[in-house]
This record gives sequence, structure tokens and C-alpha cells, in this order.
Amino acid sequence: MLRVIGVDSLDDLVRVPDAVALRAPVEVTPRLSEIEIAERFRRHAERTTAGAYTSFLGAGAYRHYVPPVVGAIAMRGEFLTSYTPYQAEVSQGYLQAIYEWQTYIALLTGLDVANASVYDGATALAEAAIMAVNATGRKAVLVSSAVHPNYRAVLRTYAEGLELAVDELPYGADGRTDLSSLDAALAGGRYAALVVQSPNFFGTIDALPRGAAEKVKATKTVVIGVVAEAMSLAALAAPASWGAEICAGEAQSFGNAIAYGGPHVGFIAATNEHLRRIPGRLAGKSVDVNGKTAYVLTLQAREQHIRREKATSNICTNQAHCALCATVYLAAMGKTGLRDCAALNLARTSELREKVTSLDGFSARFDGPVFNEVAVRVPGRARDVLQALEEKNILGGIDLGRFYPELDDCILVTATELTTSDDVDRLVTALSEIPVRAAARV
Repeated sequence: MLRVIGVDSLDDLVRVPDAVALRAPVEVTPRLSEIEIAERFRRHAERTTAGAYTSFLGAGAYRHYVPPVVGAIAMRGEFLTSYTPYQAEVSQGYLQAIYEWQTYIALLTGLDVANASVYDGATALAEAAIMAVNATGRKAVLVSSAVHPNYRAVLRTYAEGLELAVDELPYGADGRTDLSSLDAALAGGRYAALVVQSPNFFGTIDALPRGAAEKVKATKTVVIGVVAEAMSLAALAAPASWGAEICAGEAQSFGNAIAYGGPHVGFIAATNEHLRRIPGRLAGKSVDVNGKTAYVLTLQAREQHIRREKATSNICTNQAHCALCATVYLAAMGKTGLRDCAALNLARTSELREKVTSLDGFSARFDGPVFNEVAVRVPGRARDVLQALEEKNILGGIDLGRFYPELDDCILVTATELTTSDDVDRLVTALSEIPVRAAARV
């Protein structure tokens, strides 16, 4: 082939600049048998597994117990297909699963309708904001700074392309959204939506206080509630009850174990007023010509199915299998089981907060009620404390200074039903033994 194209060597064909070229021989692993390759990867897995660590990580991705029935049903061949399982010609089984998923989300959020899922909570928020923009014709969104930083980042990415303004409200001394400037902000009728997350990024319950939502709606601004930890929906007041007209959330906590940072499954629920602005799809329940129950895709408001200029969103898929896992999980847990699990989460969080903040030099950064997560002020820089914990095989949470520079002496620690008293005691012991050099502010 080189002769055909008129060059003498491969180097003549592809000339790589010396500044970036690799001139040394590449060390390639000798040929291995399948058994040897499997063993090699097993050793790598043992070296990198998080199983060797006691984890207090959360911040949008949560460890929860997944009953075996979830995998037993969701991994059946009827549900696993290489074909996109959400298209209009989908099986009745998958349509029923989507319908039941929508029903669960509507019940948990207290809203009228829910869609067939979107990628994750962050994109759900961005799509919810677009719904509000389309509903009001306004080009700005007001967001609490206590909304998950990654969610806000995705929202800003969406907003840039759509030439939307995104302004923020600060968080207050108690960790909740500071609403003291809200009236002035809304007075100009500029904002399409007010976005509040509860529990917020600090774990603080941040539902709008009584009467606040009515004031917001009086300015024709849409209230969007965000839920990053879906388990909280089983213990706290539904977003609709504190005024949310649209709820954007993340349901990874329901039957989707954390793996490689995911998988995640976002949802959007809304009042009937916003029904035709919901992105993605809605499955409905009907009857066929013989009077038997039949499930159908009822609404698909994207450009593939309707005129492009009429499309409400360009988001092009949903997380059907993740939503199926969540649906099976919710069916298996039932109303009582889910509430019991959420209560156990609250109990574990209370124990974690009480024991950690009882240590000298450690205190709760905010005093508001929390679900699953606690912002803890540490004696020194958060990153030094977390590094010292990691050396003891403990993932002690996240450094809040990554997202809020003024909180660089705070860590966000998380407890779920999988957190045991022994885990908490181990963390407390490790924190008490952190060398002074690690805890001292430099």
C-alpha cells in the first residue's frame, strides 16, 4: 500500500512532530491467556475497589441497599434489549413499567403528571427551567446557591445556548436559601422561575416557608423544586405541598447502585398546567378494541415526533432501564417499606451528626434540620482532614471548599441505611486521632 501511494515507510506517511512524538519503544504486556487476563483485572479491581473503604460520600450519589428482586426482574431478557426500549412500537411490558414509574413519581412529588425519565437530575433541572421559560416568555431564572453545584453548572450550560440569564440567591446562616432579597428580585417580573432544592446541597431541608410560594406565583414566576436525594420524598413533605409547580429530580437512590459514578435517572413532574411542556414522553393507560387494558405512548413533544418549531425540548432519550430498576424497587418496598427505610436514614444521620459534632473542634456548620447529609466544620482545612481519613481507609465526605471557597473548613458527610453504628464510631475515632499537622490551618 505504501508503494501505491508513493512513500517508502510509515514514518514518511505520518510525520509526527518531534515535540510530541514518542520515540522510545512502547512497553507492551506480553501475550496473556484469558485466565491470566482475568486474574490481572481481578488484581486491578482489588486495588481500586471502594469496598476496602468505609464511605461517607454522598453529594448527589447515594449508597442504598438494593434488594435482589430488583436485579432478578430488571435483568430478565424481556427487558434487556439492544433496541432503544422507549420507542413508540415498544412492548406492552415496557410501556406498563414506564406508566408505573410515572405514577410513583407523581405520587411521591404530589404533582399531576411525570415524564418517562431523563438522563439525570441535572439535566432534569435544565429542562424544567426551559419549561418555565416557555410558560412565561421570560429569559431569566433565579436559583438558590444551595442547589447542587453540578446541577447549576448544567443549567448554566443550557442557558448559555438559549441566551438565558441565571442569577442566584445566597444561602443563609442556617444553611437554607436566604429569601430576604426575594421580593425585590421578583419585583421587576424578570424571572421565569425560582429554583429551590430540598434537601439542599448541604443536606438542609429547604422547602419554601408557608406563604412564600404564593408570593412567588403572584409575580407569575414558576416555582421549581429540586430533589437530588429521592429517598427524602418518603420522609419529607412532597414538593407540591410547599408550592412547587414543577419538580426536577434524581432517582438513583431507588434501586440503582452506584457504579463508576452512576447510573442516574432523572425525572420531571409537574402540574397539569405544564403538561404539554414536559420534555420526553408520557405513557398512558387505555383499552384496546377488545376492551382490554393497553398502554400507549400518549405524548411525545420532541422534534422527532412533531413539527420542529413546536418541539418543547431536544433531549433525545430517557433512562428506561434505570427507571425500570427504580420502579421495581419502589414496588418491592411499598409505601410502608419506603417510609421505614427513610426513617432509618434519618436515624443514621442523627447518630452521625451527634457523634461527630461531639468531638472537640468539630461542629455542625448549619443548625437546620437535615436529611442524610451534614456539613461539619473541622479544625483546619477540609482537604487535609479528608486526606488523613483516606490514609485510614475512610472516605470521609467531600470538601465543601471545592464549591464554596468560604467553606474550605467544612466537609459534607453522608449517612444512609447502609451506614452502621460501627462505621460512625470508626469515623469518630479516626477524626479524634488526626495528627495536629493535618488539622491545623496553614
